[in-house]
Amino acid sequence: MADSLPSLAFLGAGSMGGAILHGVVASGIQVDGGIVATNRTAEKAATLDGLENVTAIALEDDPSGNTDAASSARIILVGVKPAMVPDLLHEIAPVLRDDAIVVSLAAGVTLATFAEGLGEKTRVIRSMPNTPATVGKGVTGLARGAAASTEDLTLVQQLFELVGAVVEVPEAKIDALSTISGSGPAYVFLLIEELTKAAIGKGFDEGDARLMAEQTFIGATALLAASGENPAELRRRVTSPKGTTERAVTVLQNAHLDEVFAEATDAALERAKELASGK
Repeated sequence: MADSLPSLAFLGAGSMGGAILHGVVASGIQVDGGIVATNRTAEKAATLDGLENVTAIALEDDPSGNTDAASSARIILVGVKPAMVPDLLHEIAPVLRDDAIVVSLAAGVTLATFAEGLGEKTRVIRSMPNTPATVGKGVTGLARGAAASTEDLTLVQQLFELVGAVVEVPEAKIDALSTISGSGPAYVFLLIEELTKAAIGKGFDEGDARLMAEQTFIGATALLAASGENPAELRRRVTSPKGTTERAVTVLQNAHLDEVFAEATDAALERAKELASGK
């Protein structure tokens, strides 16, 4: 882990940008040159008040906030809505430092779009974080643009490791990664919902049902992380021959969960392609 990071600018410190920003601050890492974050409204900017080493700018009060922030930072994270990205890129392109690294947080926006807006020589890295980054347990995919060096990628990786794990992939696999780690928290929440319903169906009140289902998932993943074992091995240890768990697991396996997850992630990938084509 790095001892420090260079100056950072968050252009659009909304849900995901804000999660990364809070993770950086919470880590206690030194940010040389400080952090600047922009939001459209004073109300949103005010949510960042009091964060150490962070200057929050409301664009409604300071229309040049994005260019001021971008010109001052080594790493610029673009966290505005995807439709707003092209205009923002043209706005900041003239003021970027020669050593600037631009990091995309915008889902579905390609490296080609960034190259078009910023120029082919600008160092760009596309990221795909997920929502558990808000609690430091995220998974972020990183795809390096043609002008970005290995050192640039390492620096950005160190940034995202402050909020979880990092996987480097070619851009062609970013959408596939999004169907696993990007959308994945929703799959887990759905499983917890359904297990909770099963508990309620067995006569437990909602509070106890939620406690059992949610804490079982939390405990199981904590055990997985702590043990370093393969999940199949941990499942085997819980599944006594001819026992109750074996009977339940057989039902789940007979439901062809492997096919269900393949079909679900295929559907997500198809939708990602549709979105990229403007549908």
